[in-house]
Amino acid sequence: MPSRFYVTTPIYYVNDVPHLGHAYTTVAADALRRYHAVRGDEARMLTGTDEHGLKIARSAEEAGKTPQEFVDEMSARFRAAWPLLSVEPDDFIRTTEPRHTALVQELWRRIAAKGDLYKGSYEDWYCVGCETFKTEKDLLPGNVCPLHLKPVEKVREDTYFFRLARFQERLLALYKERPDFIQPESRRNEVVSFVEGGLKDLSVSRTSFRWGVQVPGDPAHVMFVWFDALANYWTALGKDGDPLRRFWPRKGGDATAVHLVGKDILRFHAVYWPAFLLAAGFDVDELPTHVFAHGFLTVDGQKMSKSLRNAVDPLRLARELGADVVRYQLLSAIAFGQDGDFDHKALFARYRADLANNLGNLLQRTLGLTTKYLAGRAPAVPHDALDQDLLGGEVRELERTAAGLWDGLEIHRALEATWAIAALANQYVDRAAPWAAAKRGDQARVDVILATLLEILGRLSVMVSPVLPNKSEEMRAQLGLPRLTPRVGHDQWPREGQDHRGEALRTAEPLFPTFDKEAEAAMLERLVPTPDVAVEAPATPPAAQSAEATPTPITYDQFAAVDLRVGVVRASLRVPKKDKLLLLHVDLGEPELRVIVAGLARTFAPEALVGRRVVVVSNLAPRDFGKGLVSHGMLLATGPSDALALATAPDSAAPGSRLK
Repeated sequence: MPSRFYVTTPIYYVNDVPHLGHAYTTVAADALRRYHAVRGDEARMLTGTDEHGLKIARSAEEAGKTPQEFVDEMSARFRAAWPLLSVEPDDFIRTTEPRHTALVQELWRRIAAKGDLYKGSYEDWYCVGCETFKTEKDLLPGNVCPLHLKPVEKVREDTYFFRLARFQERLLALYKERPDFIQPESRRNEVVSFVEGGLKDLSVSRTSFRWGVQVPGDPAHVMFVWFDALANYWTALGKDGDPLRRFWPRKGGDATAVHLVGKDILRFHAVYWPAFLLAAGFDVDELPTHVFAHGFLTVDGQKMSKSLRNAVDPLRLARELGADVVRYQLLSAIAFGQDGDFDHKALFARYRADLANNLGNLLQRTLGLTTKYLAGRAPAVPHDALDQDLLGGEVRELERTAAGLWDGLEIHRALEATWAIAALANQYVDRAAPWAAAKRGDQARVDVILATLLEILGRLSVMVSPVLPNKSEEMRAQLGLPRLTPRVGHDQWPREGQDHRGEALRTAEPLFPTFDKEAEAAMLERLVPTPDVAVEAPATPPAAQSAEATPTPITYDQFAAVDLRVGVVRASLRVPKKDKLLLLHVDLGEPELRVIVAGLARTFAPEALVGRRVVVVSNLAPRDFGKGLVSHGMLLATGPSDALALATAPDSAAPGSRLK
């Protein structure tokens, strides 16, 4: 009996462009949808864009556009991006669509009717980037958002409150009764700890701006953007009675709903969202089945940052290497649910080892041997005459293992099991040695060996299809097999196309062409982002000069032209491939944190500088050192590079204070 599988990505905030983090979640959702479709389930995937909030209104104003014009343009970028990564969502929802607005207002009315909304006023720190209020314990020193590294704003306004505190015990009971509701377990433990610490009622409306869904019956208020956005998973399935509602879980039903999210928005999905649904009258059985939080991605060992300009364009990667290669790297190189690194050199190493030399090589050598010994036709060997020790033993066990891992959302481990089959088959070719059997005239043995290999390749063409949809079809075409067409109620894992007897096979073509060292180096040069950071000039600080040196006198006016400011280091990390340099985000009391890279790494660990007050030459002219390295400021220090002492300021000095 087929079941229904509903997988969603977060709806992406349109004040951005599709980047690697978006691609990771979206490719994972698409792969899960494809896996369940192959298993015969009725599978559905939803993605879309989040288009309301203060940040959008401000960005539209800066761009000289209306908010609707702005979101129309930005949302189109996301819609156009996913086909380039072979992602095929069944629906793409926008929070500005009437179908969403009507149903999120219905959800509000249901909660209001239960008495879980009330009016009040709220004052706290507000991060425009996060579109949410922050308490001081959530912030870095200086009231800086730890995610956006920007100062937050003090906001006071009239608001509707949601009685979140009322749902503390019900949420804890949910987490206990359904321990797999939040995955992985480490994230579940974080949420449980947060809820056990006590919940406060949540501000769920705004009056300080107008770009949002209007609160029913109170036009002075628009909904808190997260109340609006979270509801998309439910509003996208239509009204009660709509056929698509069969994908939403219900008591006694067979639907599974999985929300894939980044760990930074887990609290919204695992605390606020189920509380909203419970308040609206949903039963525990009518909540999402799983909320799965994956980790953050770094790039070549460094945090993705606009300041570093090291954000990876997944679409550019797909154009260079093909969508399937990008999909495989994202889902195999990173343990699903954990933080991971997108390493460009590792991408090419994995391409060679897993794709070209393992799976691709198995297909090419099998078809080559078939051409050589069987004139390019599959041998007519009954299935029960194949090498069952291999097929019914290790291969069958790995097939079951991979399926169980897909079902358990352990994508990277499912791929390990799948590629282990390809490795076994490559070993089998060497061990069985069909060329030796041919040399001694044992054609029957040659037929069995090659038929066994073709059987394994046919199975692999199904097993790799969720991650390599295009290469799967190329494999099947070369193997003389029909296209893989999922059908509800028809489980094709992983036996579809097992009978090759007598088919004409295509001439072997490289599934994954190899690159020589020069071509690979050229591709890396094109693909690896060039850091664009401010770098401290390498000149020797005046205080480190010899005591005997006679400084050149300057006038008072010349000294007054140097703008020395108190800065507070809000974040610090190493600069790639530069053992002396640290990248600093420094608060100078400006709207944006100042990016400075200083030669401090031989003296200070990055974390030792966070929160330190420093003295910054803030009006130093930009100095270009080549390859995108530009200096926009300098910290004052003295001493040798391995024992530097920073010029500092007292704690009472506010960021941006000028030294006189």
